[in-house]
Parts: sequence; structure tokens; C-alpha cells
Amino acid sequence: MLYTPVELAIAMGHRIRARRKAMGWTQADSASRAGVSYRTWRRMEAEGKASIDDLVRAALALRCEDALAALFPPPAATSMDALLRDQRAGRR
Repeated sequence: MLYTPVELAIAMGHRIRARRKAMGWTQADSASRAGVSYRTWRRMEAEGKASIDDLVRAALALRCEDALAALFPPPAATSMDALLRDQRAGRR
């Protein structure tokens, strides 16, 4: 399914809210743990608006850094030569 940037940002905000609630934290607790302002945290959850730095801080606070780190995987090899070159370089 294709999303617009706004739809994707709002869906991310909803997932942040769900994760926070599952951990039993208030928005103020979460903002404090992430090192962002309460207003920023509220905006992140409600509108999906945040800087990359704020998103990384939220991921760390909510213990989702592994998923964030895997967000942009390297592209698949396009040939056997490229695959072997990547393996030799230790990228796969």
C-alpha cells in the first residue's frame, strides 16, 4: 500500500503513542526519558511531526532503536559479481 508523507507521519505518531501506552508511560514521562520537550512529544504523537533527532530520541526511549537502524537497508545485489564484491567487503 502506498502512503502520502502526511499519512505515513501520522501513522508513525500513532505507533509511537501505542508503544508509549503499552509501556505505561505518560507523555510527560516519555518526553523526559527521550530528552525532548513535552510539546514536541505531543506534536510527534498527534501530528507525526518531529525532526529526525527527535524521532531517534523517541526510538531510543521506547527501545525501538534496532527497528530504526534497519529502516534503510542496503540495496540487493544486482549481479553475482556485485554480491561477491559485497561479501568480500563484509556488507552482507
